[in-house]
Amino acid sequence: MGILKYILIVIYVIVCLALIVLVTKQSKGDSGASGTVMGAGASNFYEKNKGKTKEGKMKKATIILAIVFVVLTLGLGIIYIV
Repeated sequence: MGILKYILIVIYVIVCLALIVLVTKQSKGDSGASGTVMGAGASNFYEKNKGKTKEGKMKKATIILAIVFVVLTLGLGIIYIV
């Protein structure tokens, strides 16, 4: 159990650092209420293909890393309780 704990801690630190870097590299991109008033909807070409852009890929990677972060947090919590 001791070796597994240290391996999970190393993976946890790597995921934390990668998540911090990805979140800080992303631009805000959300136009808020002004985008709604001005008509920036999902009908234009960019909005339909947003997942294929660099920003879309970074957003997907951030979501995946966040899920891995939560799973590792729960796993480490369970290991430290036992």
